[in-house]
Amino acid sequence: MKLGFHGAAQTVTGSMHLVEVNGSKLLLDCGLYQGKRKEAIEKNRTFPFDPKTIDAVILSHAHVDHSGNLPNLIKQGFSGLIYCTTATADLTDIVVRDSGHVQEKQAQSASYHNLKRGEPEVDPLYTEEDAKEVEPLLQPFRYDEPFEPVKGVTATLHDAGHILGSASVSLKIEEKHHKKHLWFSGDIGRRGMPILRDPVLPSDDVDILLMETTYGDKPHRGPEEAYNEMRNVIKRTLDRGGKVIIPSFAVGRTQELVYNLNQMYENNELPKVPVYVDSPLAVNASDIFRKHPECFDTEMNQLIRDGHPALEFKHLTYVKTLEESKALNERTDPMIIISASGMAEAGRVVYHIRWAIENKKNTIMIVSWQSPETMGRRLAEREPHIKIFGDTYARRAEIATVGGLSAHAGQDLLVEYASRVKNSAEYIFLVHGELRGVTPLKEKLKENGVKHIFYPGLHTTVDL
Repeated sequence: MKLGFHGAAQTVTGSMHLVEVNGSKLLLDCGLYQGKRKEAIEKNRTFPFDPKTIDAVILSHAHVDHSGNLPNLIKQGFSGLIYCTTATADLTDIVVRDSGHVQEKQAQSASYHNLKRGEPEVDPLYTEEDAKEVEPLLQPFRYDEPFEPVKGVTATLHDAGHILGSASVSLKIEEKHHKKHLWFSGDIGRRGMPILRDPVLPSDDVDILLMETTYGDKPHRGPEEAYNEMRNVIKRTLDRGGKVIIPSFAVGRTQELVYNLNQMYENNELPKVPVYVDSPLAVNASDIFRKHPECFDTEMNQLIRDGHPALEFKHLTYVKTLEESKALNERTDPMIIISASGMAEAGRVVYHIRWAIENKKNTIMIVSWQSPETMGRRLAEREPHIKIFGDTYARRAEIATVGGLSAHAGQDLLVEYASRVKNSAEYIFLVHGELRGVTPLKEKLKENGVKHIFYPGLHTTVDL
């Protein structure tokens, strides 16, 4: 048995891990790498294996850094099944189609600028039409329902509590009369967050653990403290007559923000200004959320039984057309705009930031981890000048970071997660994390008696 680390290795994006067992190849996730555009294009176009040789894929969840390169995998010859939860299947279809649309638009823009410089046109990584090939291969299963993706492997999906349908993957493997239990965490959620159930921790018989480490350097503040900070940032911005622009992942984070704003309006904690969700993907994702109450926690389901529309409220508008989106930038009245993408690299939010960034009344609120070399990271680091579409803008708007809203486990839960297997695990591989987060986490794990910890490099392979 071999385990290869071909994405989210010593970085946070592009999750992709290859299990080779009994002559079969099983891919865990197939995500897009996000970072410097030239580097990202190269990494995403080129697989370190022949996609035709992959027998099956298991998808932990629908976020683009875990699912977004599936159309390219298929385009290059993969024809097996893609196993995931029912909610992930629904979300993945719309996520990859939206990603294909974005790929086309980015290629058109790059080609336009290249032609002006006498350089060749750029082909998209894949198109929206290519992305439609993913849906027929999706094979949904319920949580806790075993299945056999390849010979000798029994897989089970457990609730990871990260976004709707997110799963940790248990693989019970038998090869040449040897048995191993591999557990892939996917992205681990947090306890006590709105809408979703708490994450399931690994069983104590796991031999090999692949665990995400995005926030390995710190514990999170509690959801209530993050809620209060979010409210205070919004209130002071609205009180000075500004706009609040929130770059947000369309799937998961947007719905949590809407849930929190609903509560703030219900409790009369904010001025009654309009709230806009401006992302076609977020609008479609919110529709899918309503279809999957099996993923909701007790509180969310009780709200639904009581007739409370948790993802709707009086002052909320889901923006559907580009014309409606553009009109928001022409207005100067106070408002809240939630828009994709979450790292401010593409989509309508880039235009909202462009029109808001030089006005000191406004606030750009960062509510999630930002990959290096993205505009979201440059904003979070409060760079004084920000380049947008080739032009440089002076940053006068307030930048507020509200870290406690993250849907990723903090250091304390990561330590608890790994500690569950410290008496059984032969290998604990730390993935989906930067060195600055992994280093303090490794120390905490050692303090708690966790051994056999590894931080694999990109494209390394381990014999197990």
